[in-house]
Amino acid sequence: PDVSKYAKQSRPEATKDYVMQQTMLRVKDPLKSLEFYCDVLGFNLVMHREFPQWGFNVYFVAQIDPARIPEDDDGRWALCMNTPACIELTYNYGSDEEDGAVYNTGNSDTTGSQDGQAVKGGFGHLGITVPDVYEACQRFKDLGCKFAKTPNSGGMKGLSMSVLLATVFV
Repeated sequence: PDVSKYAKQSRPEATKDYVMQQTMLRVKDPLKSLEFYCDVLGFNLVMHREFPQWGFNVYFVAQIDPARIPEDDDGRWALCMNTPACIELTYNYGSDEEDGAVYNTGNSDTTGSQDGQAVKGGFGHLGITVPDVYEACQRFKDLGCKFAKTPNSGGMKGLSMSVLLATVFV
């Protein structure tokens, strides 16, 4: 199909203040997930909130200068809601007590499927651009990350499709 019109069309006036603010990922272990996103990928925790009445906590991370993160909760919330491309890590109480993987990655995995068959489709990956994929992957390896695809495996050379999603969804 011809999709060229979507590249140059004017943004509808009603959407001028819209921000693609977040992608939400459910995680089994919030501390391990924060270690991955903050220590491995260089994100910062912009804010977190606990919702015991609903049985979950949220942690918003973004690649942002930590000097921009306000000290007060209202300021953090405002920054978070207006920062493009945050990742919301959602921890549902009790998920850490379940054995093995808890959430399906959408990449031909069987987690959570009713019939034990692999689920194909849906979520694929988060894309992080790095200056040198080989250098970055060596750093990830040194930090204990496992890979679903290394830069020279598979048909597409020179890129690592993702650090093993089980690490991302921890």
